[in-house]
Amino acid sequence: MANTKATSSALRALAVEYKSLLEEPVEGFRVKLVNDDNLFEWEVAIFGPPDTLYMGGCFKARMKFPPDYPYSPPSIRFLTKVWHPNVYENGDLCISILHPPVDDPQSGELPCERWNPTQNVRTILLSVISLLNEPNTFSPANVDASVMYRRWRESKGRDKEYENIIRKQAMAARAEAERDGIQVPLTLEDYCIKTQMKPNTSDSQVEMTDFYDDDYDEDYDDVSEGSDYAEDDNDSGNGES
Repeated sequence: MANTKATSSALRALAVEYKSLLEEPVEGFRVKLVNDDNLFEWEVAIFGPPDTLYMGGCFKARMKFPPDYPYSPPSIRFLTKVWHPNVYENGDLCISILHPPVDDPQSGELPCERWNPTQNVRTILLSVISLLNEPNTFSPANVDASVMYRRWRESKGRDKEYENIIRKQAMAARAEAERDGIQVPLTLEDYCIKTQMKPNTSDSQVEMTDFYDDDYDEDYDDVSEGSDYAEDDNDSGNGES
């Protein structure tokens, strides 16, 4: 019974957030459902900010939400190859905002940096965009990328190894996005214009009340018992491994 209530609450929260992001897109990313009948799994396109190494890139990721969202955080896995100190080789993202709200002094994180139920998809993805350009190298998920990034930063850009890898990945991601018909913003003006990221017609016509069927809750009780969330042993914090 408790799982059913949690799933129902999560569905309502996700329906409201999804509808809001379709009606009022946020610069820097766009979202869609992986399957129209499943609000617990989203596909995200994150645009590389102008005047950064990631400029011009369109990095796809998958967000999975737990049945008790927003009391527990979602997980994020990049589908596009991303060489970054806080991204595991399998694409899992490590960022404090997605760490469960537990007291862990050894993590080096403050409780206020971890997940809390006032966070939402907007704040998560804006934090991810910020993290792209400002990695946390104190406890990285990708040690090699962290060392390379620090060499690049400390040399004030003279060591080009890290920069060259990122720019090459951004160009490849842009080419893939353009093949998929996605217009990638290349200037600050384009990046900040919300109308550049209009949702697809099919997405905008999703009827939110469709997600409140009683049978849907029963289905997700089964999902929560054999959930995909148990598949990954990796932590999801600011680069903790």
